[in-house]
Amino acid sequence: MSSIVDAKGLSCPQPVILTLNEIKKVQKGEIIVLVDTVTSRENVSRAAIAQGWTLKNVEPEGEGFRISFTKD
Repeated sequence: MSSIVDAKGLSCPQPVILTLNEIKKVQKGEIIVLVDTVTSRENVSRAAIAQGWTLKNVEPEGEGFRISFTKD
């Protein structure tokens, strides 16, 4: 089961904080983060990778992005 973090409409650092909170909560599996700016996409990706998560996929979705991370 994937966890979904909807950070659309939020400016940094809020998407990063929400993502890091979810990482602490689930610790492994899959997390999907929804953002609507390139800056948020890049910052969330860097933060999750720094926590040991693997960037699985980045897809355009509507006017934003759907970012998938995994960790075993």
